[in-house]
Amino acid sequence: MSEQTTTRSEAPAASATGAVLLAALMGIGLIVLGGHVQADALHDAAHDVRHATGFPCH
Repeated sequence: MSEQTTTRSEAPAASATGAVLLAALMGIGLIVLGGHVQADALHDAAHDVRHATGFPCH
């Protein structure tokens, strides 16, 4: 008979904090970039995505 040893490792808190900070930075970046885009360009991009995914927008 043989013994099996299982080792568990948990992700460090720094990894979770880094993921949250990265997501926040990306979100802020999208808001800042979206704020500087002209309204027509933003509308056209959203409109194209709606049509590409099959979502009716008219």
